[in-house]
Amino acid sequence: MTLAQWPAFCRDCLSDASPQGQCPACGSARILAHPELETLSIAHMDCDAFYAAIEKRDDPSLAELPVIVGGGTRGVVSTACYIARRYGVRSAMPMFQARKLCPNAIVIKPRMSHYVDVAREIRALMRQLTPLVEPLSLDEAYLDLSGTTRIHGMAPARTMAKLSRDIEQKLGITVSVGLSGNKFLAKLASELDKPRGFAVIGMAEAKSFLRDKPVNIIRGAGKVLAARLERDGFATIGHLQDADPRNLANRYGATGLWLARIAQAQDGRPVDPGGEMKTISSETTFNSDLSKLADLEAVLWRQAERVSSRAKNYGLSGRTVVLKLKTANFRLLTRSASLDAPTQLADTIFRVARAALKREADGKRFRLLGVGLSNLSSGAEADPASLIDPVSDKRAAAERAMDKIRSKFGGEAVGKGRGMRK
Repeated sequence: MTLAQWPAFCRDCLSDASPQGQCPACGSARILAHPELETLSIAHMDCDAFYAAIEKRDDPSLAELPVIVGGGTRGVVSTACYIARRYGVRSAMPMFQARKLCPNAIVIKPRMSHYVDVAREIRALMRQLTPLVEPLSLDEAYLDLSGTTRIHGMAPARTMAKLSRDIEQKLGITVSVGLSGNKFLAKLASELDKPRGFAVIGMAEAKSFLRDKPVNIIRGAGKVLAARLERDGFATIGHLQDADPRNLANRYGATGLWLARIAQAQDGRPVDPGGEMKTISSETTFNSDLSKLADLEAVLWRQAERVSSRAKNYGLSGRTVVLKLKTANFRLLTRSASLDAPTQLADTIFRVARAALKREADGKRFRLLGVGLSNLSSGAEADPASLIDPVSDKRAAAERAMDKIRSKFGGEAVGKGRGMRK
């Protein structure tokens, strides 16, 4: 098939177009063309600088300014807009470093509940197209649009372009899309054309596309594994493609067989609508190190409230409470405890995490504290009545009553505070 014969359409008006030139209907130059455009059905969609984009949408005066969403001189960057990224600012970067790189940046504290609301609107638009939506975080998800051509009257590629346009018009933020034949390739594709992009990796070209890429682009191959692969002579995916799978299995066990399949562009994982989220967490880096238990408990309570609020907003609960601490010399400590039943209550999260905190707060100085829920399940399963501890039921009832007041009159209408810690 020659380039002139490739299927193509305009991303702005969705009209058929020539693979080269402008759209004959609206004049747009945003033409999407690919030989497999009408057959690929696995998509990955990622919102562009999600938190910062929402802040700019809500305050148009920020549109042309570098915006960093994060907080505290010792905190980290949650999201940087694309203007700030030109200065070298990146997510998870220490805030002091971001401020040094971009001293004129506008720094905004995260508004998580607001971002969750926008994410829900996006999720609703996705699920109008297919029930097979697998969110990875608030701002990204996989979609499987197999079999939807007859339903929507258009191929999945055009359906995703329409979704991108609808999100931009209705919600005022932009997204980037990757389309391919499996999740691994769709995720890679979505990173090729940002922001406001749409990239396609066809199955026929996949192996050659991957060949010269470094092994660290493989999602799931962390820094330690990537470094080991490079030491062993597998610096690129092409090196893995050329290796005997049995040799990779002997070296790396089951991971070696997985690497052999991925290198050949094989990824049989289905888009799993039940795989919505693995953890819900919140953490903060202190402006100055803390060592007193009372000070650490006060921070822990605030983090527990945030995790609880997110769990309730997501309609999820967790059976495992995880405490995260980072010492003054950057040693990371994680402690976890499993519950008899999943919870989404701040009081329960706090009490379980506080027990672990007491064991660690022996005078050591800490620079970071976080808490989270893992082993997630539906919120409908959360916090059943206790036959052993009726006092806990009273605390749970009080918290739920406060939640109702907050939902009706606003988040500041009533505070749980430290009064619940008895």
